[in-house]
Amino acid sequence: MGPKVLMTAKTLATPGLALLEQAGCAVSFLKEGTEAELAESLRSTPFDAVISRTSALPAIMIETAPALRVISRHGVGYNNVDIESATRRGVPVLIADGANGKSVAELAVGLALSVARKITTQDASIRARQWNRSAYGLQFAGKTAGIVAFGAIGRRVAKILRAMDMRIIAFDPHARDCSTTGVDWTETLDELLQESDLVSLHCPLTPETRNMITAPQLARMKPGAILINTARGGLIDEKALAEAVLSGHLAGAGLDTFADEPLPADHPFLSLPQIVMTPHMGGSTDAALDGVAISAARNVLDVLIDGKVDRRLLVNPAVLEHRTVEAK
Repeated sequence: MGPKVLMTAKTLATPGLALLEQAGCAVSFLKEGTEAELAESLRSTPFDAVISRTSALPAIMIETAPALRVISRHGVGYNNVDIESATRRGVPVLIADGANGKSVAELAVGLALSVARKITTQDASIRARQWNRSAYGLQFAGKTAGIVAFGAIGRRVAKILRAMDMRIIAFDPHARDCSTTGVDWTETLDELLQESDLVSLHCPLTPETRNMITAPQLARMKPGAILINTARGGLIDEKALAEAVLSGHLAGAGLDTFADEPLPADHPFLSLPQIVMTPHMGGSTDAALDGVAISAARNVLDVLIDGKVDRRLLVNPAVLEHRTVEAK
């Protein structure tokens, strides 16, 4: 019997599934995707690996899965996994190699254009048999785009916006290379917010970045500016953002991620057409899903078959001290 792998969703893209099955893995899927179903699956079956998509993996689930040897994220975020618990158990947590970055970047720009040109509201007006050509939009050419966190996705967004004749500024305290051609770097987040007509967030959710955009930061943004978030919902104080848009201080926002998903029925964003939303599907394209599935599967096989991990993708390097895996 080969290694047992649990995918915390109903499907895994064919290329990734094929890699696992060719290596002799038995792959299981959740039927409903609920927390209770995931917890029961981990209790009842000795899974060697979990490929984690959106379902939370809290400490109690990790600790009740004694056979677990690796958690492979189906994506680049990892705030849904209890990293401390995994590290105590000697279980490496690995992220995908950014295969969905191009798709996320394209959605970020798409949301920005939709807000700036009022695409969703104009579409709704036409369907309501209204023909209103007086509602003007915003042109990006000649304006400034601020990129917060300049990793692979942030760089891709910058490249697209620069091709649209926008000036690009960036803030990233962890950036290794601040000499990127065509990018001006700011020393502080406040400086970026004050200079930008468009702000796009591409940060992981960490204790340092949680609620990094609250009422004071929103107040520092230019009147009429646009905020885009395709990273993590917890980066923004959503009540403060709703108030900033409702007051007219911001022209709008484009959001693919939220603090609570799905949105509750009384959420203030639902009554604000200036906020364009998508249901956390930045990486939901054919190419991105294939690429992430392959990366997630390779991370599993590296550990289960070779006993090694890619240090670049390892979230909790302290597990190397347990000597259950080696870095490659």
